[in-house]
Amino acid sequence: MKIERFGDIESWQLGRKLTNAVYASSKTGPFARDWALKDQIRRAAGSIMHNVAEGFDSGTNAEFIRFLGYAKRSCTEVQSQLYVALDEQYVTETEFEELYELARLIRSKTGSFIKYLAGYEQRSGATRRVREASEDIDYATELMNN
Repeated sequence: MKIERFGDIESWQLGRKLTNAVYASSKTGPFARDWALKDQIRRAAGSIMHNVAEGFDSGTNAEFIRFLGYAKRSCTEVQSQLYVALDEQYVTETEFEELYELARLIRSKTGSFIKYLAGYEQRSGATRRVREASEDIDYATELMNN
């Protein structure tokens, strides 16, 4: 699959899925009334997809890697906040496990993408625009899917 826009990146797609699931879980009941936690977990989930998008348009692989790192850290933040939601009984054990696993998967795939892009920088000895390296990104996407 050729990556032509940020929406083609699997980490962004999964981040969108997680964001939608977090919004759904925090929409009703006591979770909806815990303004601070609800706002923070929603912002952290949205940050995953937003940083992938911003990094895609950053201009170089090095900058893209930096933004992907932010996305990874946002995954960890969501996971930590899920523990609070579980402890406060805002989410069921099943919801917790599903959301936690999705955040883990995104973190893992984003990490693989970072490793690929960093390796590409070392192999090529040059900094290239992400869009100019679309064939290489296609290969990285294949690696992430395996």
